[in-house]
Amino acid sequence: MDKKLATTIGASARVARGRMELTQADVAERIDVATEVYGRLERGGMLPSVQTLLKLCHELHVSADELLGLSAQGAPPSRASEAPPPTPERPEVRRLLRSVRQLDPAQVKLLGLVANALTRR
Repeated sequence: MDKKLATTIGASARVARGRMELTQADVAERIDVATEVYGRLERGGMLPSVQTLLKLCHELHVSADELLGLSAQGAPPSRASEAPPPTPERPEVRRLLRSVRQLDPAQVKLLGLVANALTRR
């Protein structure tokens, strides 16, 4: 493994994640890897596969050049054809959604009833 490249990719991913106000768990879920694996990637402890690198670029709204450390420092990547990134949800809402996705349908229905009761206050 090329430690310098792994460190560069990890640092670039951390900066991009911070710009989007996402947690490591948020990004891990979006690129379909375990949170622990994504944390190791950010720390420079591993190199992502090509498929994971592509997912990172897409989800973090960065170019591969930026993640690989090939773009000029501070130069924004060209995105004329891309739509602007969506407005980020608050971290607590994203955590709640991750938990809800693990519930069975009956639990989701019950949670919906509780949420409706809370909004009626």
